[in-house]
Amino acid sequence: MRTKWRQTAARIAAVLWAATIFTLSSIPGSDLPPGDYSVPGHFALYFVLGALTMNALGGQARDRALWAVALASAYGASDEVHQLFVAGRYADPADWLVDTLGAAVAVALILLVKKLRASSAERR
Repeated sequence: MRTKWRQTAARIAAVLWAATIFTLSSIPGSDLPPGDYSVPGHFALYFVLGALTMNALGGQARDRALWAVALASAYGASDEVHQLFVAGRYADPADWLVDTLGAAVAVALILLVKKLRASSAERR
């Protein structure tokens, strides 16, 4: 039962984070603060989305990893399309690639930590 509660909480967190990304993408270009934060911003937002999605999915780690990156990447693509309809914003394929990279790095780190923990537990 406890695992089911964690997975439900993780799913809620992933959906709320996706809503946060949508809200940020809805800000008109004229209302954005000055500066060049696109790459680190996209990377960070989708790093978190990738990690949350990985934790929200069930099944084997490898399958969850592939699905988490695919889902975050698809959401990133839809986010770029969404920005076509926001004043002063535009779709940028490079942003989508950074989104996908952020999710992939998060998922890879989760897999690495799990592997290190398993290896450490085996040595005990």
